[in-house]
Amino acid sequence: MATVLVKHLMTTPVISFFEEQTLPLADDVMRLKHVRHLPVVDERQHLVGIISHRDLLAAQLSNQTGMSHDVRNAVQANVRIGQIMTRDVWTVQPEVPAAVAATTLLAHKFGCLPVVDQSGVLVGILTEHDVLRFAIKVMSAT
Repeated sequence: MATVLVKHLMTTPVISFFEEQTLPLADDVMRLKHVRHLPVVDERQHLVGIISHRDLLAAQLSNQTGMSHDVRNAVQANVRIGQIMTRDVWTVQPEVPAAVAATTLLAHKFGCLPVVDQSGVLVGILTEHDVLRFAIKVMSAT
């Protein structure tokens, strides 16, 4: 059996963001596209961070603040992704065996691993969903 590589399972193209984009926009994109992670890139498409759905929830103002809905929205519209993203991100390259990447996801309780080429350019994302979809395909084939 041939070795399954990350490039065989990863999602590509991947939805990515820039640091200067806003929290409400990221929230809208995650909701509309049904994703929980958005890699953050620079103008050359090099990975600089990642924003998760949990990051967005943590950065949002609570209804309990006493602020009106409009005031909360105005404040959150000024929150930039670069302010709340995780900068120290584990990554994987497309040629890595998928089992190694899946073990990393499991061992560190990561929801995803951005996939970058040798120069750090974002080329895809490997998520728990991608690994689970492959496992179901393999189990269904037997």
